[in-house]
Amino acid sequence: MILHALVDELEIARAAVGGGATVVQLRLKHRSTRELVERGRPFRDLCRDAGATFVVNDDVAAAIELGADGVHLGREDDGAERARSAGLLLGLSAQTLGEAVAAAAQRPDYLGVGPVWATPTKPNASVLGLESLRAACAAVDVPVIAIGGINAANAAECLAAGAAGVAVVRASSSAAAVRAAIEHAAV
Repeated sequence: MILHALVDELEIARAAVGGGATVVQLRLKHRSTRELVERGRPFRDLCRDAGATFVVNDDVAAAIELGADGVHLGREDDGAERARSAGLLLGLSAQTLGEAVAAAAQRPDYLGVGPVWATPTKPNASVLGLESLRAACAAVDVPVIAIGGINAANAAECLAAGAAGVAVVRASSSAAAVRAAIEHAAV
């Protein structure tokens, strides 16, 4: 199971990795490439030391400059070809079954699909739900990471629906919450 922690603070990233997160995605929205690179170095080093995969959100140039393992691009972001040519892992976002199928056609390494449940990080997004997550997982041939409202109580439901892993934001704020999500998902 892949546990993808979406973070914006180094202490949260440390807790997530300490709790078993296998991927750390640095999410600093609306920042310049220069600021992402400057603030991203400690995250990159933490991931290298811990053996976790380091992914930068939305900014291919910052991912390349940081020597990140990958980049995650939203539905409106450009740069998939540049990411591939730079040898970065590529994650793409999808909020509907149709978007998941279209994104999978671009041959990413994984899809972030959701929000599965309501989440304060995307207050205006339509909730996908478990049945739509299940349909998206069945319709694509790339690993799906379930996003949105994931916690220890519901992570296993996402895996049972076919997701290869789950992404956590609020649950990644403590090592105990990450461990709980992993333990419940592994059941």
